[in-house]
Amino acid sequence: MNRISANLNIMIKASEKASKILIRDFGEIEKLQVSKKGPADFVTNSDLKAEKIIIEELKKAKPNYSIISEENGTENNKDKNNTWIIDPIDGTVNFLHGVPHFAISVALKSNDEIISGLIFDPIKNEMFYAEKNEGAFFNNHRIRVSKKNKINDCLFVTGGKIDNEPDLPYRKSGCAALDMAYVAAGRYDGYFQNNLNLWDIAAGIILIQEAGGILNEINLSINKNIKIIASSSDIRPKLIEKLNNF
Repeated sequence: MNRISANLNIMIKASEKASKILIRDFGEIEKLQVSKKGPADFVTNSDLKAEKIIIEELKKAKPNYSIISEENGTENNKDKNNTWIIDPIDGTVNFLHGVPHFAISVALKSNDEIISGLIFDPIKNEMFYAEKNEGAFFNNHRIRVSKKNKINDCLFVTGGKIDNEPDLPYRKSGCAALDMAYVAAGRYDGYFQNNLNLWDIAAGIILIQEAGGILNEINLSINKNIKIIASSSDIRPKLIEKLNNF
């Protein structure tokens, strides 16, 4: 097992605690009360409960760190250089429909870079995590991005609306966090999407970097409308060429 920092340990414990609620609620999906937050953007009691647990756990350990979370927005505390970035359920639409493909995502931004990230899929009990200069891991095993270099041997993943259909083998899974985790683990060969929120992708950024992947430059001081193209360095030129209209 690799050495993990105190901060990552806190993130793991917080997400494991919150996941108990999600697993229970997922089992009783029909009883969930759903309020409409906007088109195709539901928020559930589970979301709010999970977020509350994660924030409480993180605050217990680091009361001064600032927080950016999907439901609560931005909370500037004494320490503005360290910020937790939290998405209690990425893939809420899947969750709501009883599709077991969603994840808890927690990242730590220090100054202006992500130094720690965790993506936890509670239903499949799959945990992906990474820390700066320490590598990326899946359930304690080291992971690397795919080594494929022929585009037709690859499988890419995206989400959201696509105006120009790219000539690529790709899927849409409905969970940006897991899409990025799967790229880090070599399951997908690359990921591209527009109009993302910081909390969808913060943990995925460091996972892909530490797994040897490459991303476009991302401005971490912006919370919305982020564009991502992530893959291995081997396939990147071919992917970019195919996405020239993206």
